[in-house]
Amino acid sequence: MLLLALVAACGPVHAGGKGLGPMDPGVPTYLCKRALGPITVDGKLDEDSWGKAESTGPFVFPWPEQTGDKQRTAVKLLWDDEALYVGYTCADTDSTAVLEERDDPTYKDDCVEIFINAAPGRSLFYYGCEMNARGVMYDYFMAWPTCLVQQFDLQGFELATDIAGTLNDSSDKDKGWTLEVKIPFENLDGLAPKFPPDDGVRWRIQMNRWDGTGDKRVLSEWTPSGKKVPDPHRPAGFGILEFSEEEVGKTEALPSGH
Repeated sequence: MLLLALVAACGPVHAGGKGLGPMDPGVPTYLCKRALGPITVDGKLDEDSWGKAESTGPFVFPWPEQTGDKQRTAVKLLWDDEALYVGYTCADTDSTAVLEERDDPTYKDDCVEIFINAAPGRSLFYYGCEMNARGVMYDYFMAWPTCLVQQFDLQGFELATDIAGTLNDSSDKDKGWTLEVKIPFENLDGLAPKFPPDDGVRWRIQMNRWDGTGDKRVLSEWTPSGKKVPDPHRPAGFGILEFSEEEVGKTEALPSGH
């Protein structure tokens, strides 16, 4: 109820229209399949489900004026009846994250993000999760384009990272870090009350990474936001997340000739 009151105070709903709402041409689709079994959120991404899940492939760097290192980031996603699971793999020679408290501005650290519009046919509103390399969550509800509702807090989420290197120590060379997050569907019922999602349901999402600090800070994205400056917040640039009832890795090869 608090969230609904806050959103109402922000102004009217900006309708996305039917289907998937306003969309840039050529945005990608990620087919999200069911996990094979329980996922232990420890940041390691070592369950069989993660090994069999498809990768987004490396994020892109839409802004050539950014001069920092363009280090690789890729994501895999899974789901079950309870939650959406997101696993990030980030190459990083100097992992840095100093913020420690819930809802600190984690985007100032080495950080990954996911924006979730669970009802793109109803509005352009979305949930934001911005998570740094030490596993600190900054979450909010974006009543696009009017206001950001910081009072929103995910309940029951799980978040962990695993660092191949030494956090906040520039004297050595790191290999990178992985981040794993479980987002229970019940948190998103303000937009999409049907959980778990039906087979074929499509949401709109964006995934990003802020890498480095100061003048060398670089933003990379799953799909370009379309903004002229480094900024991921533009719903028309979001890609598509499609849910499949098929378990990950279960597709059988068709017989020869088919």
